[in-house]
Amino acid sequence: MSNAIVTGAARGIGLATTRLFLAEGRRVAMIDRDAEALAEAAAGLENVLPVICDVSDESQVAAMVAQVTGEFGKVDALINNAGVADFRPLGETEMQTWRRVMETNLDGVFLTSQSVIPHLRRGRGAIVNIASISGLRASTLRVAYGTSKAAVIHLTRQQAAELGELGIRSNCVAPGPVDTKLALAVHTPEIRAAYHDAIPLNRYGTETEIAEVIVFLCSDKAGYVTGQTIAADGGFDATGVGLPALRDL
Repeated sequence: MSNAIVTGAARGIGLATTRLFLAEGRRVAMIDRDAEALAEAAAGLENVLPVICDVSDESQVAAMVAQVTGEFGKVDALINNAGVADFRPLGETEMQTWRRVMETNLDGVFLTSQSVIPHLRRGRGAIVNIASISGLRASTLRVAYGTSKAAVIHLTRQQAAELGELGIRSNCVAPGPVDTKLALAVHTPEIRAAYHDAIPLNRYGTETEIAEVIVFLCSDKAGYVTGQTIAADGGFDATGVGLPALRDL
């Protein structure tokens, strides 16, 4: 049985990815710092190992990896999905906010990867880092979030360059707007309409659609794919800034 580690597994894309891995017959270490949400997400699932861990804390990451590898042995796939978002203007982004975003979104990917790499199966190991469309294209209110995700994209390339000779692949998924509970809560009808106008597929994605891309990148079908960033975004990045009004001409 192959084994996967998924961070930020208590909800959203992380939980959707966990469920797809389980459907494939994998065992999954579900990692999250929200103990209550993690326990609720793991309830009723078989072949999972829920572990409470803040990926921005080096000692917690080391303890988590020791626990997981002690239970699973080798790891076949690592999904660095844990992240935080903070949307505010550049001039209102205090250093404390900047560091909080970077500690989870970038430092967490670095720390977890570094700790898991010695345990990844040589010749078939896979890392998938979750960035964002905000790491590919700049937008207002995303100076910390977008910069952290852009750094994750480059970190992915660094991993691919160094780990290729070990047969370990590293790729990145950059989701566009996704129908999550958070998005439904904070995106007004006007915001949703604007996104729909800017996205060629004219809709938000689903958590499962993003998870399908992640699981593919961990499979043998992607055995010659490494160092790549796939924008699972309905075509949002392909359209650039776009001029939705031109569609009415």
